[in-house]
Amino acid sequence: MSKEKQNRTDGFEQIEEATISTEQFIEKNQKLLIRIIIVIVVIIAAVFGYQRFYKAPRGEEAMRQMFMAENYFAKDSFNLALNGDSQYKGFLEIADEYGSTPSGNLANYYAGLCYLYLGDYNNAIAYLEKFTSDDLIFSDLAKSNIGDAYMQMGEYAKAASYYAKAANGNTNIMTTPMILMKAGEAYEKANDFKSALGVYERIEKEFPQSMEARFIEKYITRAKLSMK
Repeated sequence: MSKEKQNRTDGFEQIEEATISTEQFIEKNQKLLIRIIIVIVVIIAAVFGYQRFYKAPRGEEAMRQMFMAENYFAKDSFNLALNGDSQYKGFLEIADEYGSTPSGNLANYYAGLCYLYLGDYNNAIAYLEKFTSDDLIFSDLAKSNIGDAYMQMGEYAKAASYYAKAANGNTNIMTTPMILMKAGEAYEKANDFKSALGVYERIEKEFPQSMEARFIEKYITRAKLSMK
């Protein structure tokens, strides 16, 4: 027999041995394998059932509850938006009951804004930090709002750090220059004029067409003079 035929024969024998070995393993552990398959099927069914019959309906209910709270928010009725009325839930209850849904998550953001406008800055920060979003602009705005709360509390260095995080997220001409200006103001109030100069110069360089860039030279000059 040639070497090539011998190798081919040996290969077939190895495949046959592996097949027999696998069949023997399956036969020997049949009950265990069936149990494993049943467990996998049950898990898949449970996940599907949770998504379809529990999470999805709760998400729809949260959306319905959000409608009136958002309406109160739009009318600057922040206490009613937060706490609801005799018929409708407010953002606080929606966030608590439906926190795992998109609307429940969004309720955290709204609640944070309500507290910010009502002057309760600690609660504003707490709820804004609970909010998460895959939308980078939305996420950056939440960080900027936390910066606003710290500014109102006189904690300028913390405010500046949140503004900096927001400005370094999703860079765009609509929100980034505005947030950078807030960061510059916070840095100046914290007597960190070097960092203030850096953000002002960034506006001048990266966003020359923005509204904030129109008078940025004034802020650059002020920061430079304050450093001397």
